Amino acid sequence: MILTVTLNTALDITYRVRALRPHASHRVSEVTERPGGKGLNVARVLAALGHEVTVTGFTGGATGSEVQDLLAATPAVVDALVPVTGATRRTIAVVDELTGDTTQLNEPGPTITPAEWSAFQEAYEDLLTSAATVALCGSLPPGVPVGAYAGLVRSARAAGVPVLLDTSGEALRRGVAARPDIIKPNADELAELTGSHEPLRATQDARRRGARTVVASLGKSGLLAVTPEGRWQATPPARLHGNPTGAGDAAVAGLLSGLVEHLAWPDRLTRATALSAASVVAPVAGEFDRGAYEELLGRVAVTGEVTAA
Repeated sequence: MILTVTLNTALDITYRVRALRPHASHRVSEVTERPGGKGLNVARVLAALGHEVTVTGFTGGATGSEVQDLLAATPAVVDALVPVTGATRRTIAVVDELTGDTTQLNEPGPTITPAEWSAFQEAYEDLLTSAATVALCGSLPPGVPVGAYAGLVRSARAAGVPVLLDTSGEALRRGVAARPDIIKPNADELAELTGSHEPLRATQDARRRGARTVVASLGKSGLLAVTPEGRWQATPPARLHGNPTGAGDAAVAGLLSGLVEHLAWPDRLTRATALSAASVVAPVAGEFDRGAYEELLGRVAVTGEVTAA
């Protein structure tokens, strides 16, 4: 079983409009609602790939109930969300059909009490006993300690469960120090962590800070991985236009599936890059265009070398 953690779960609402203009009224052509937050997006992609996934995090209020109803209709995804008194947040993506650009509006999430945080930690420790790997994903809701991911990384390591961390800012800085097996920042997050805008130098620095492996999302330049076994870069054949929300989450799903299937790093990166690109042309985050994915698998270019640890 793959475990994904989404402390700040959401109901993802996607609006499609002909053209988005400030200070104007818009007619929405299509509305979709999906369970959201980074870890739930990862879980839905993993389930579509045929993996069994358990999701945990927080859920509350009418919005949280709607998220759980949608999860119940998702095959191969087990709901282990922890109830809280606050209301689960909503995230709104507005897709401009004329340009293909997406505007994102993210609510902050419910305030988590100390008792609720303790209840989650107990549930997480129990879930680790049957997990093959765990992904810690996304922002922290109000009330959760900024060092929360560091503690969750240490718990996973103590249980012998490989852990991937995908967050940003201070939560990433503290989490890296706990020595996760993989971190997956984008270029901006990596630069904020290390102070370097040169990708290879920054990934190497992130490893020195504690991450065993760093896989950096570089937008149209694909994924750069620096690992104990070597370093590789996977590049998609062309930039696809569409909704980029969730592309990084699809990449995480590719990395996790490759991990549990014991794929070599070049094959993991090929899958992750193809999934990321194929998710851009899907209508909402947490999904991917299977035809585009299968076509891209044979066209992703991977370069790199095996090096000493």
